[in-house]
Amino acid sequence: MSENKTILPLIDTPEILQARLQEIPLFPGIYLMRDERDIILYIGKSKKLRSRVQSYFRESVSHSPRITMMIKQITDIEFIVTDTEAEALVLEANLIKKYNPYFNILLKDDKKYPYICITWSEKYPRIFITRKRKMSNKKDRYYGPYVDTSLLRKTLEIIQQNFPLRQRSKPLFKNRPCLNYDLGKCPGVCQSLITPEDYQTNVEKVAMIFQGRTTELRNILTEQMTIASENLKFELASKIRDQIQALTFLNVDQKVSLGADTSSKDVIALAFDHHHSCIQLFQIRASHLVGRLGFFVDITNFFPAIKDNLGLILQKVLEEHYSYVDSLEIPSQILVQYALPYPEILGKFLTEKKGIKVDILTPQRQKKAELVEMVHKNAEYELKRTQKFLDQNNLAMIDLAKILNLSQAPKRIEGYDISHLQGSNAVGSQVVFIDGIPAKQYYRHYQIKNPDITIGHSDDFVALAEVIERRFKPFLNVKKKDLTQDENFPHLLMIDGGKGQLSAIVKVLTEMDILPYLTVVSLAKKREEIFIPNQSFPLKTDPDQAGVKLLRRLRDEAHRFAVTFHRQQRQKKSIISYLEEIPGLGFERQKKLLAHFHSLDYIREANISQLMEVSGIGLNLAQTIYNYFH
Repeated sequence: MSENKTILPLIDTPEILQARLQEIPLFPGIYLMRDERDIILYIGKSKKLRSRVQSYFRESVSHSPRITMMIKQITDIEFIVTDTEAEALVLEANLIKKYNPYFNILLKDDKKYPYICITWSEKYPRIFITRKRKMSNKKDRYYGPYVDTSLLRKTLEIIQQNFPLRQRSKPLFKNRPCLNYDLGKCPGVCQSLITPEDYQTNVEKVAMIFQGRTTELRNILTEQMTIASENLKFELASKIRDQIQALTFLNVDQKVSLGADTSSKDVIALAFDHHHSCIQLFQIRASHLVGRLGFFVDITNFFPAIKDNLGLILQKVLEEHYSYVDSLEIPSQILVQYALPYPEILGKFLTEKKGIKVDILTPQRQKKAELVEMVHKNAEYELKRTQKFLDQNNLAMIDLAKILNLSQAPKRIEGYDISHLQGSNAVGSQVVFIDGIPAKQYYRHYQIKNPDITIGHSDDFVALAEVIERRFKPFLNVKKKDLTQDENFPHLLMIDGGKGQLSAIVKVLTEMDILPYLTVVSLAKKREEIFIPNQSFPLKTDPDQAGVKLLRRLRDEAHRFAVTFHRQQRQKKSIISYLEEIPGLGFERQKKLLAHFHSLDYIREANISQLMEVSGIGLNLAQTIYNYFH
């Protein structure tokens, strides 16, 4: 008669764990994590198997909540040794497709939706919008992702108008606050005119808005306004009154009444096709919809398995979302469209984090089921909108590959342009499209350094050659066989111009021995013609076909980016020219003056004592500068 024994996780059996780890060699290969039911939880690869697997069980290593959750379930570890890391990569991909391990199905961070970040790790926290949720510090908090970007920006704008907050990541001046302090937009963070404790109290009020706790915040502010009035602090009371009115205005835009139920709940549903799944999460507090969050998952490699277990996607999203939120943001109920495969894991995690029981329900009838259906319809609309854009973009990528006779669509495309005014303030721009979508984190400006390009003497060919040489110089030390594997190396390079501009950069790339490893084209404005190296005539294309339109978008973006930077440089130059009219103020002192005050307006507002704080400016010159502006 056999007896069933409970298999303990390896993390709870140190002796067995250490013995198992010692069996794993220091060779390339893949590892498979299994649970007590012999189900594969995760498949990974490594150049040194033992070192990688050991890292999961080191107390000194900080894991995300999801990985911590996985480690608690591992009861066995298998491994397969390969000759090279490249072989391990191929084997890992094949096994993941075959077994679809639970912890290998990751959310795709495609920067589709923005977040609000509050940097609680800083003495004076900043609040800003970002499309990257990367926890640089565990104390920082991210709220979102928000589906309605315009509403999010409007909300933040209203908050900044009514709640004085830090405006800059770094102080503008060393010894005095900037204009934002005088306008009441900032409480003087840079000069510590407000204590960190008082400032963080203000930020906590703002955080309550993004947590959906506006009713609670309004009650707190109303009580503070009453106390301020009773103490005859009428100016403070009026400021608090304005904040309450701002909350009311936000509520008009954001809240939708959903009955008389006063419990807090999150409702989540999804819509999907063969490649993507759009998930919507509605936050309902005191019978009002206070937040609408969106998630986007690439399920291309997992579609056959996912189709029969859509609850898996919902559980993934919920685990990831609640891993980063404060306990106050966790509702008492979560309504899900499909039953979760491991509800006990998520339920236990949320209950421990919130401190009270959190119910996860899959409603089938009445009002709760209607709520789920409403969220599902919104997910369908978002998926259709997203899919329409992706389809158009994919067609453009395929068409561009056909035009240029490429074996596959170019993933990373870079566009370059030059901007100047008769040779003055010449600058270059680099913009990057990845999969046909602007990737602004890779944009770059170049100030043209060639001494021959001056006022009255412009040379776009020379300027482009300089920009391209500076862009690709870091790749000179990279082995040529590894160039195309580098994620920062473009598959297609486009220049704004005709045959002359193209010839200029082809020469540079040839001398650097880089030309054979990428495709280079130019796009002429007049007829939207595409030129390629070593051909006198443009390619036969229609200006309105999808691939050409994609290049036009890239060209226009490069032009916009270059012109914007050129105007900024020209404006700085005009300030220098303005200062040149002040007697006795030479070029070096002009630079020191601007470095200290940063703008002409601040110089104009400075008194004589403040002007004398600049190195090299004495009483007489300070008086001259002051008199010039007054």
